[in-house]
Amino acid sequence: MSNLLIVILGPTGIGKTEVAIKVATELDTYIISADSRQVFKELNIGTAVPSPSQLKKIKHYFIQHKSIHDYYSASIYEQEVISLLKKQFPVKEKIIIVGGSGLYIDAVCEGIDDIPDVDPEIRKKVEEKLNSEGVNSLRNDLRLLDPDSYKRVDLKNPKRIQRAVEICLSTGKPYSSFLTDQNKKRDFKILKIGLNKKREELYEMINNRVEEMVKAGLVEETKKLFQYRNLNSLNTVGYKELFDHFDGKTNLAESIELIKRNTRRYAKRQITWFQKDKNIHWFKPSDIDKIFELIRME
Repeated sequence: MSNLLIVILGPTGIGKTEVAIKVATELDTYIISADSRQVFKELNIGTAVPSPSQLKKIKHYFIQHKSIHDYYSASIYEQEVISLLKKQFPVKEKIIIVGGSGLYIDAVCEGIDDIPDVDPEIRKKVEEKLNSEGVNSLRNDLRLLDPDSYKRVDLKNPKRIQRAVEICLSTGKPYSSFLTDQNKKRDFKILKIGLNKKREELYEMINNRVEEMVKAGLVEETKKLFQYRNLNSLNTVGYKELFDHFDGKTNLAESIELIKRNTRRYAKRQITWFQKDKNIHWFKPSDIDKIFELIRME
């Protein structure tokens, strides 16, 4: 039989971790996290990292294995996950990857283009420019350096613009020149399972989870990270709203409401991203029997 990578994906707050643990327990296998913020060891409450009991129950990979001070990207993630799968597929016939970071999931399933490393000094300068002059300044730089990327990139996403400018400056070539749009062949089968439910139910779950995070100590966790608020790894819903509170821009109640709103918006963007993929089989989180039935058919 060929090896199978089971991808469990969906918007934030939908209950992916619980479903993944049920599936992993039944299959006696491992879980790989596909969450671009759960990789950072300093982020705990605000990224909804699996609980100690959940981590003890099932072996997880790519949970809190980097520092917020480390550079990390979907390209690095792809290389590390593919390397891990080559080692573990001889041990486990089926392995689970779970998360809501669409770019990370796509990197593993389809591959992303081989992008050169960025000069750390250039990265630092571009990041400083973003923080001091704002995203409009980087948009203008990208428009001049690489008009093709400027037309293609999400101009509302500072991280994507920053990345493109860094590549242009580091290599002396347009970022778009490295993009081939060719999928890489994988030597394992892929089964994609999407989790979703009615929007009003999801939004209520998100609002409740934010309240639980606050009770669990999110404000205190964020306060310890305040001095590092300009790091790209901390440009994250749940933290940046509280940074504004500590800066005196909002009161605590306002910042918590903004976390809820921005998390709902993030979930909506995730759903839009995933709905483009016609290979995803969609279920409610409660449809565990149907999910097992689908897996058995593979």
